[in-house]
Amino acid sequence: MSFGYSFTNWDGYAPDFDFVGLKNYFAIFQDDAIVGAFRNTFVFAVVNTLLITGLAIPLALVLNSALKSSHLLRAVFFFPSVPSVLIIGYIWLFILDPTANGVLNKLLQGAGLPKVNWLSDYQLAMISLILVSVWRLTGWHSCIYIANLQSIPKDYYEAASIDGASRWQQFRHITFPLLAPGMTISVMLTTIDSLKVYELPFALTRGGPGNATTLLTQIIMERGINDKLVGRSAAMAVLFILIIFVIAAVQHTLMRRREERLE
Repeated sequence: MSFGYSFTNWDGYAPDFDFVGLKNYFAIFQDDAIVGAFRNTFVFAVVNTLLITGLAIPLALVLNSALKSSHLLRAVFFFPSVPSVLIIGYIWLFILDPTANGVLNKLLQGAGLPKVNWLSDYQLAMISLILVSVWRLTGWHSCIYIANLQSIPKDYYEAASIDGASRWQQFRHITFPLLAPGMTISVMLTTIDSLKVYELPFALTRGGPGNATTLLTQIIMERGINDKLVGRSAAMAVLFILIIFVIAAVQHTLMRRREERLE
């Protein structure tokens, strides 16, 4: 139905509407707010994916080691992914409130430092949004890598130690290459989750300041519900689905080829 509505001028309420062809699709690229949302979404997705992957792998190595508290630490790092994303967003809004009432700003002022406009500064707002997302998902993705690490035969490491390989050489030539299956799953899930995120930026910034953190999911809702442009909103949704499909397909193909080279 959304695909069909994308070729109409339906406002979401009127019983009658007209067929407008590809007009909605052309209008997408003439709307500066939509183009900006495309840019923000891909910046968020790329940086979020890189940071989560870069932190989840070393965290998995630590949590997979012979620490007495490893099970407790796994639960602690996994917990941020359990509550509702919207609840997480409101908790961090309380912490990062750019006014003097924000928890973090109170701590800064208590230390004699000036308050920081975490969510009201044009550049800091996106950085804050990404950091909260990384905090929420890193522990969850480290569990994927832990499961992958536990499937690597210990014989490889024993043979490498006998040959005099250092810890770094063992990680570089054994651990990291054999983490390819876990990385394929983790990176794909992170990318898709980052592209379609809605609750977190909605709770933290409402897309502000200005349009600094407005992502595609939010602009789709705004155009369809607030502006009563359901046809254009549906066209954006259809285009967005196609973009996600292409990105996921290319990503999956490239990472599967990497896995096959290791077999």
